[in-house]
Amino acid sequence: MKNSERFFCNRDCKYFPCHKGVDETEFNCLFCYCPLYCLGERCGGDFVMKNGVKSCVNCSRPHIAGNFDEINRAIKDIIFSDKNMVL
Repeated sequence: MKNSERFFCNRDCKYFPCHKGVDETEFNCLFCYCPLYCLGERCGGDFVMKNGVKSCVNCSRPHIAGNFDEINRAIKDIIFSDKNMVL
């Protein structure tokens, strides 16, 4: 894909690709730090808890180019309903 307001791939990043299982031509770095992390267990991603800390190393949900609209909808839900946030 071509870089745009919906997609950005940083192949020069020293961590690229930071998650396995996503086609490198479709790997979206736009949500490098997952905006759904604050939802805790309700984020919908593939995570594990390690010593009380959420590890998203196996989650590729925000990095799949086709998930842009879904992630943005979830961000709006977080913003307009802060009761869902885990602090």
